[in-house]
Amino acid sequence: MAAPHRIFIGYDPSQHISFEVLRHSLHKHASQPLDIQAIDAAQLTDFARPVDPLASTPFTYTRFLVPHLMGYRGIALFMDGDMLALGDISELFALPMDGLALRVRQHDYNPSETVKMGGKVQTQYPRKNWSSLMLMNCAELGAWTKEAVETQSGAWLHRFEAIPDEQIGDLSEEWNVLDHMTGPTKLLHYTSGGPWLAGCEDCDHADLWHEYRREHEAQTAS
Repeated sequence: MAAPHRIFIGYDPSQHISFEVLRHSLHKHASQPLDIQAIDAAQLTDFARPVDPLASTPFTYTRFLVPHLMGYRGIALFMDGDMLALGDISELFALPMDGLALRVRQHDYNPSETVKMGGKVQTQYPRKNWSSLMLMNCAELGAWTKEAVETQSGAWLHRFEAIPDEQIGDLSEEWNVLDHMTGPTKLLHYTSGGPWLAGCEDCDHADLWHEYRREHEAQTAS
């Protein structure tokens, strides 16, 4: 039996239900075994990075620890916790990674809003949202050492400044679809505020998320 695909989800303890529903949705559609782990900053006791007041989530920087956590071996997927899987995530792990360090959905995203989910400041920068879903060839990401993740700037990390452009592959447009966009969707990303947040219960595509939450709760109760 093949080893399960390794998936790391950015975890915010104040939004635990979003993690649970995302994990449920991933397992629901997966055709192959998954090993899903939360990246919980509270559990990374040896990670020492000064608090960034502009960081919008507890995993703003810890996402880049995935290659370190993998021992710089194998393929792993990082994903933000405010997503919902509507397709088989195993499809991403079947993509060729020869010559690549990363595959990401290469959005051209320039939000006009000044505030984003949870009332956080909406900052604009090149390659925005690219790091929200990263298929990583960990052996090619040696530049992302624990020390580098602790000390390098947010721009250096989120813009992949240590990764040559030719080593950054794309993902097809149905993966990491931002919530305000339309079209075929296999992975929805609630960038404007998820239905689990007060005031966002009726946001775009909230009906889908509530359906998956009910499924998760029924499965947990059984």
